[in-house]
Amino acid sequence: MRRPTLVLMLLAGFLCLVASAQTPEAVPTQDPGVARAVLMDRAEVRILRVEIQPGAVRRVHTHDDVRFHLFLPLSGAIELTIASAKPVKATVGQAYYLDKGTPHGFRNTGASQAMALEVFVRGASPLAKREAQALAMALAATAR
Repeated sequence: MRRPTLVLMLLAGFLCLVASAQTPEAVPTQDPGVARAVLMDRAEVRILRVEIQPGAVRRVHTHDDVRFHLFLPLSGAIELTIASAKPVKATVGQAYYLDKGTPHGFRNTGASQAMALEVFVRGASPLAKREAQALAMALAATAR
């Protein structure tokens, strides 16, 4: 039997989380006004729900312990900075793909709490990377 692809694993895990009546409580991070809840933590995939209070900033940082990750805004007004590019308004429903070690940060520019998912992929194959990029593009297309 063929091992399930990363995209199927991610979608199945996400659907289970959404369907679950109980979601973990978010805990504060070192950045004031930013909290996160671990929704899934497996050998290859970790999913966090990030809650960002109005005006809160997640300072620019990198993830050197993953191959890549997706940043998926769920609600609110989030400004996303990737590498040295100008900050952009992150579109709810669009997935932003970041390779290992890419500097990035975000902030809530709105008057209410914003929320995002971060999906971290630790030990994925090159095929999984292409699948994740395709998933990010598909999500972006449906958000328009």
